[in-house]
Amino acid sequence: QVQLVESGGGLVQAGDSLKLSCVASTRTFSAYNLGWFRQAPGKDREFVAALSWNGGNTYYSDSVRGRFTISRDNAKNTVFLLLNSLQPEDTAVYYCAAARYTGLPPSRFAYDYDHWGQGTQVTVSS
Repeated sequence: QVQLVESGGGLVQAGDSLKLSCVASTRTFSAYNLGWFRQAPGKDREFVAALSWNGGNTYYSDSVRGRFTISRDNAKNTVFLLLNSLQPEDTAVYYCAAARYTGLPPSRFAYDYDHWGQGTQVTVSS
């Protein structure tokens, strides 16, 4: 079982930046596609960004493209999400997720991911 632990959330002002981290407890981290999702109060969990097993392909939702950057360090079993130009509508609990690579690109759909972290809260004040 892969365990994922997120960190780096916090309370910031509009326009600020944060860098989220997610550490995985597996020796085969490089065999996983990775994703970040978020869930705001009263809303469904939504896709934010995804990254292929080798870091070669990245995908973003339209709402964060150009502001957020997903990356990974396979040597440290860590996936990152850099959040720039934060806005109040970015307020949510952010979750990292992992899915073993099966030859397909990383998914935008939560049901395609087998492993999830507990989430880290990001709050952006106006």
